[in-house]
Amino acid sequence: MKAYQELSKEELLALQTSLNQEYKEAQAKGLKLDMSRGKPAPSQLEMGMDIMDILNSESSMKTEAGLDVRNYGVLEGIPEARQLMAEIMGTKAENVIVCGNSSLNIMYDTFARSMTHGVMGSTPWAKLDKIKFLCPAPGYDRHFAITQHFGFEMITVPMSCDGPDMDMVEKLVAEDATIKGIWCVPKYSNPQGYTYSNETVKRMAALKPAAEDFRIFWDNAYAVHDLYEDRQDTLLEILSECEKAGNPNMVYEFCSTSKVSFAGAGIAAIASSVENLDFMKKSMTVQTIGYDKINQLRHVRYYKDINGVKEHMKKHAAMLRPKFEASLNLLDQELTGLGIGEWTKPNGGYFISFQTMEGCAKAVVAKCKEAGMVLTGAGATYPYGKDPKDSNIRIAPSFPTPEEMAQATALFILCVKLVSVEKLLENK
Repeated sequence: MKAYQELSKEELLALQTSLNQEYKEAQAKGLKLDMSRGKPAPSQLEMGMDIMDILNSESSMKTEAGLDVRNYGVLEGIPEARQLMAEIMGTKAENVIVCGNSSLNIMYDTFARSMTHGVMGSTPWAKLDKIKFLCPAPGYDRHFAITQHFGFEMITVPMSCDGPDMDMVEKLVAEDATIKGIWCVPKYSNPQGYTYSNETVKRMAALKPAAEDFRIFWDNAYAVHDLYEDRQDTLLEILSECEKAGNPNMVYEFCSTSKVSFAGAGIAAIASSVENLDFMKKSMTVQTIGYDKINQLRHVRYYKDINGVKEHMKKHAAMLRPKFEASLNLLDQELTGLGIGEWTKPNGGYFISFQTMEGCAKAVVAKCKEAGMVLTGAGATYPYGKDPKDSNIRIAPSFPTPEEMAQATALFILCVKLVSVEKLLENK
């Protein structure tokens, strides 16, 4: 079929009638589908249940160095857990602090600390008249929520398949000392599934910010979340690149096992320069005497090292791949050449990013909801929830079954077609 833009008004009206009939039939099915959040499916959580058998009342509760994990202390995390998280991030254990279960929590705390106590001796952000943050978009809504919560002015930076627009980033940070940082999901970005190119990482590490307290918030959430063994994206390691560029303190890297072990009971870590970590620990020692070392030990004994993690992630990939492919195959079959949508085909991560015609995303999400399917709200992938073109929709294939995913995608495609026809008829 030819592109919708090439159809006459009569052809569009006939198509609208046909699509409306299909939509009524879809509504009559009483569907209840949820593609709103990138949650692991129950089957993925079940797959890792034997981690619970690693420790019991008869287990040794001591680390290799003889530390009793049931007691107080060891703020940085047990050495074995620091090593495991360092391997996942591709850095050194001395650059890692292992915290609780949530990397989002560490990001929030890092912001809060900078607001109240500054960054390594700088003026606390809360005492400054104006504070800004760079937000590559489409991006992760919870990043934007943190930034907004602390009163930052958010500046949208366009994304490409190589990462953020680095010409824009370099110019802005060099000229404006009120810009205090940038959010990055550098591998299999949320929602597009893009991985930053080597050039992007090198340019990021070599930034010359006007603000001495500028920091890159490097959320490496999908470091080991490949969908395919034969086509995995690779990401340059940021801490060593910052060192080479003479900016050893410029990055905070975050990572967790939330989509490796359990979403509510994994382990999370921050990696940075030793200087940055020493500054953080001054506040952390007031906040806690130590995080859950028993859970850290459980993870280390279960996965042992990065190879154990990678083997486990192959099982996750085997469950996720059919869901991504069910969605992508239908999108290819039904929408290719129609001129009403574009979509990413990631090699990993948890999302597919879909671009509707301009001005259609909110209407598509609403239509889906009326027919029994919940999507992430249109606009959520942009600062302040405002997509300037109203065109980006995040698809989260992980939670439904492959059959539900195919069903959900078929309904999504129907809604895209219907809204697109309505939009084109408005302009005829």
